[in-house]
Amino acid sequence: MRKLLSALLYTAIAAVANAGHADDISALREGDMRKLIVHSAPVAGSDVPFTAEDGSEMTLAAYEGKYVVLNFWATWCAPCRKEMPMLSAMQAHLRGDTFEVVTIATGRNPRPAMERFFAEIEVDNLPLHTDARQSLARSLGILGLPVTLILNPEGQEIARLQGDADWSSDSAYAIIEALLDN
Repeated sequence: MRKLLSALLYTAIAAVANAGHADDISALREGDMRKLIVHSAPVAGSDVPFTAEDGSEMTLAAYEGKYVVLNFWATWCAPCRKEMPMLSAMQAHLRGDTFEVVTIATGRNPRPAMERFFAEIEVDNLPLHTDARQSLARSLGILGLPVTLILNPEGQEIARLQGDADWSSDSAYAIIEALLDN
């Protein structure tokens, strides 16, 4: 069954790639990825600053030139605890010069609690960025957690998923690989 699903997904990737529509990833949505809302046109990103892992101020412009899976989470969020290891797996599997998973804890998330959260779920390859005042989250219309956005290399939102999802699934990988191949 898994081989059949993989074959179907890769056939869909080829169809998307041959059509020349990098952002037409709707056909690749299976399982949890069916919750992914793919925008018909890119939506403007945000230049609102947030706090980088090292304590400095940064904006999403630091990731321009890459496709980004941008996840908003919190230490108190049970679905975030379930989802984060799958985002970590995606980062390990697909990270490169043109792709990165970026995590931003929004709201009041003390650094020690964030470190403990990552340690408990054995995640060590994702950033501990914060948006304590939720300024970035509000500017992007984030209303609940978790929320994950897919940004194109220009920093524009091309898709959004509300709630947790299996980001280490064949469908999730196929979606990102289709974007990277175009």
